[in-house]
Amino acid sequence: MTRLATARLFALLLPTALMAGALGSQYIGGLYPCEMCHWQRWPHYAAIVLALLAFAVASAARPLTILAGIAIIASGAIGAFHAGVEYGWWEGLTQCSSIGGSGDVLADIMSAPLVRCDEVQWQLFGISLAGWNAIISLAGGATILALCLKRAK
Repeated sequence: MTRLATARLFALLLPTALMAGALGSQYIGGLYPCEMCHWQRWPHYAAIVLALLAFAVASAARPLTILAGIAIIASGAIGAFHAGVEYGWWEGLTQCSSIGGSGDVLADIMSAPLVRCDEVQWQLFGISLAGWNAIISLAGGATILALCLKRAK
């Protein structure tokens, strides 16, 4: 498998796995996302689309895979910022997010969980979900870019 093929596959699998984890923790585990959690998801969605396009349009596989890697790094950067807010390293946003959708707006608002961006909902080894996203996305995106940009010998 060539470096580009490896990078392209990784650019598809990494954000797909991270989004599966995020959505699974939300819909199965009951961890509702805050506003900044949602911000981290958008670049992963973009990376998935870009990686799929890289498979579909062989002539543009390298630039599309590079863009997917950059999108993954963007999610990691947002995750790093969010983790810093959670750990109190810097000031963050005070917005909260909620879920809803029953059609009764007032009932949705009243029953929706209040999720703050500056509170850690879950952690592993002292690292929050935002922190894990930062670590995995920054390392993964850098790996994708290195595979795409490294010249064959």
